[in-house]
Amino acid sequence: MKAVLGLGSNLGNREENIAGALSLLEKLPDTRLLALSNIYETAPFDVGSPQDDYLNCCVLLDTQLPPEDLLDRCLEAEAKLGRVRLEYHGARTMDIDLLLYEGFQSDAPKLRVPHPGIRERAFVMVPLSDIFHDYTALGLDFRSAYESVDKAGIRLYK
Repeated sequence: MKAVLGLGSNLGNREENIAGALSLLEKLPDTRLLALSNIYETAPFDVGSPQDDYLNCCVLLDTQLPPEDLLDRCLEAEAKLGRVRLEYHGARTMDIDLLLYEGFQSDAPKLRVPHPGIRERAFVMVPLSDIFHDYTALGLDFRSAYESVDKAGIRLYK
């Protein structure tokens, strides 16, 4: 099955954090990376306290891990990279969100797929469009959301 993850970091060496996350994802069992978006620098979104800018990107995976197991592995990777959850939308060394999972939907508190904020977040929409040029990602048509989302705070990093 295919899955899309969103990666973000705004603490420490953000570039090394992204590279570390990609390295951990490449080591997941029965999983391989198919595509990586450009990396973008973005202003913090929906935060309660001042924070540094983020580096964000999206990754397309092919995986045999069930969605719940993939999420658990992402949370483990965040922890290995120093993520500490002190406040809602707080600054973080690494954030890995399971955005989409082929043929799967869930509205459970722990696992909401498609991720509920995809269409409102330029820091997801722009990298997603790097991978899915036709604006359709694993059955999610995001063309109109992409066209209407405010992309002013998104800058190409790499």
